Amino acid sequence: MKEMSVNILFPVLNERLRLQRGIDRTMEYLREKVDIPYCLTILDNGSEDETPEIGKALEEKYPEVSYVRVGERGVGVAFRKGIELNECSLVGYMDIDLSTDIKYLGRTIQLFQVRPELEYVNGSRFSKESNTRGRKWYRKITSMGLVFLLKAIFHMKATDAVCGFTFLRKETAERLVAACGDDNGWFYTIEFLLRAERMGVEIYDMPVEWQEDYNTTVKVFKTIKNYLVQIRRLRRELKQEEKRGKHAEKN
Repeated sequence: MKEMSVNILFPVLNERLRLQRGIDRTMEYLREKVDIPYCLTILDNGSEDETPEIGKALEEKYPEVSYVRVGERGVGVAFRKGIELNECSLVGYMDIDLSTDIKYLGRTIQLFQVRPELEYVNGSRFSKESNTRGRKWYRKITSMGLVFLLKAIFHMKATDAVCGFTFLRKETAERLVAACGDDNGWFYTIEFLLRAERMGVEIYDMPVEWQEDYNTTVKVFKTIKNYLVQIRRLRRELKQEEKRGKHAEKN
């Protein structure tokens, strides 16, 4: 059996204030707590600040760190690129602000080690066992509203869809990339989860401790608008796929 290894993807855009600290903290944790081979991939979505210089310096500082300049903006395109480049048996992404407590990285690796049937770990801020701190009221409302829509429209089973903490086995990640659309934004990670549920992927909805970062670069209202557009698009696509499937069964 191939030795287990993990590739941690960090999509970043204009993160000069948090990139150095995020990578340093992650490397410190990995060196102390993780006993499998690992690498970190910084996926720069077109930063216009000092992020590229910091990323390249971190690549020189740590042999395990790679800096990749992605041609387009968006978490979705960065996630796809990271999966395309990945050679480790596990791959996933975390927010560079480490809003999800980093100890869950170690717990995730342990889950994959002891549960060979497990294919996907989805971090959740809204599980009953989760502990979310510092969340601004309007962001909490929009996030919970999104979960409500996803459950009502797509019958989503997970308790959260955009925690910013997702890990999968390599083969499952590649299979989902082939099944998903090409949205470049945050909705790509949502479609990833929804497609996984529909495909019967073994998913663990993991409660996490999560801390709001008040210096986030996410534009809330622009993101909400994109969510609504993409929900409509995905709903239409899934209906068409179901019709084609029924037609194929008849023939």
